[in-house]
Amino acid sequence: MIVVLLVAVGALYSQPAQKLIREGNSKYQDGKYKEAEIDYRKALEKSPASLKATYNLGNSQYKQQNYKESTSSYEKIAADPKSKNLAQVYHNLGNSYLQNKQYNESIEAYKRALRLNPSDEDTRYNLAYAMSKLAQQKNNNKQDKNNQNQQQKQKQQQQQQQQQEQQKQNQKISKKDADRMLNALNNNEKRTLEKLKKQKTTSSSSQPEKDW
Repeated sequence: MIVVLLVAVGALYSQPAQKLIREGNSKYQDGKYKEAEIDYRKALEKSPASLKATYNLGNSQYKQQNYKESTSSYEKIAADPKSKNLAQVYHNLGNSYLQNKQYNESIEAYKRALRLNPSDEDTRYNLAYAMSKLAQQKNNNKQDKNNQNQQQKQKQQQQQQQQQEQQKQNQKISKKDADRMLNALNNNEKRTLEKLKKQKTTSSSSQPEKDW
């Protein structure tokens, strides 16, 4: 009796969830992805373990370009041991990673999809595309790093030139100061000599004449 009651309760909960999923699918087909997402979320409130609702939720999120959210939905399905059609799940997961520019993760998802369905040409094409994007990303990163190094090198060269120019300027100023001090010393020496000469002249002219 208890088992029968539990099954009956589960059936009661699953019926409205299935109805909401069907309504969401209808809206999804009409391109009303946001409205479909709402129905799928309501279905998950009724039946949180519904893989179908989670998968369709991920599809509606992807269509709205909410790629981080769709990635989360697909990851939940991929991690569930009861999941079916995993090749398609990994394909869609790879697409979400690709849109997020997570190329390494995208490549791994496509590889898993191909292991499960080696004849899927769409997945094979997307894998090749993701690999090309990863190579391009690495090349761009390398180029950016080279540009940064070049800019840093140019900045260091400019700083060295400025320091050299400053040192030359300081040397010029020091030479001017030295010349000025030398001139001042020469002038002082001249004035001192002239002063002494005047004093000598004055003292000699003021002496009394000697007696015969």
